Amino acid sequence: MRTIIVGSRQSALALTQTGQVIDDLQRLCAEHGFPFTFEVKKIVTKGDRILDVTLSKVGGKGLFVKEIEQAMLEREIDMAVHSMKDMPSELPEGLINGAVPRRADPRDCLISRGGLKLADLPSGARVGTSSLRRSSQLAALRPDLVIEPVRGNIDSRLRKLESGEYDAIVLAAAGLARMGWQDRVTAYLTPGECLPAVGQGALGIECRVEDDELRRLLSLYNDEETALTVAAERRFLGVLNGGCQVPIGAFATLESSGEDSGAEASRSITLTGMVGTPGGAVILKESCTGTDPVQVGEETARRLIAKGAEKILAELRG
Repeated sequence: MRTIIVGSRQSALALTQTGQVIDDLQRLCAEHGFPFTFEVKKIVTKGDRILDVTLSKVGGKGLFVKEIEQAMLEREIDMAVHSMKDMPSELPEGLINGAVPRRADPRDCLISRGGLKLADLPSGARVGTSSLRRSSQLAALRPDLVIEPVRGNIDSRLRKLESGEYDAIVLAAAGLARMGWQDRVTAYLTPGECLPAVGQGALGIECRVEDDELRRLLSLYNDEETALTVAAERRFLGVLNGGCQVPIGAFATLESSGEDSGAEASRSITLTGMVGTPGGAVILKESCTGTDPVQVGEETARRLIAKGAEKILAELRG
């Protein structure tokens, strides 16, 4: 019997996600005869240590994954469960996403005091978000709102809302759902209102490339539709070389037609991508449809670059 050491951040959400994945993998082990048990190892990342500065000012990529990936490369852990939106578009040499499970709700959601929806918030209402992507799109929708940074885990952000520091906050719907807190949601923001982060709602199960035994198990856990759509979004992000310090959003969907839904010719991936200025004065959007996720991601990025996205991103990177 082999014990798989699973690295996880220490937040309640991260540990909940990791626990849910382990439960799923244990069922697959029982069904398919894999001789594995699982053990969680908590790891503190740079993004967890720095809570008094917005993510865009901390800079860099992989704020919530770098230390975990290093532990994997040094064989202290065997795999890790990440929120896909936290993962850089390129993984370190020697590591791979062994599975992308079925995606949860990709949308952002609004939680407000008094149950007010976005359109009903009074002028000057304070809305908390740590994301430049969200603040850019919210400012474009409601330039009269005061968008303020908020950091911390989901529960601490909710407490700040309840204490009156904010009139509303915006969070990822998937995180609230995984914590069982869907009843806190005031309203869901459609992708048309606020494009999600790349990979939002999806998880990435990362492991070492050489770990064939574990990869065989993880392959059973992979959801093809989620893997394809997230691959398109991540390629889009990679071409734009984006991270937390730039307002970038993307969301892909997959449609299948014909008798053989698994055939490449019968599937259609549509990706909508967005680049904006932090204050929401400029929001650039483009969509592209095709059968290959890499090509769809690249073409959407190229169309945005042609519209001036590269100039916006270059100015933000300084």
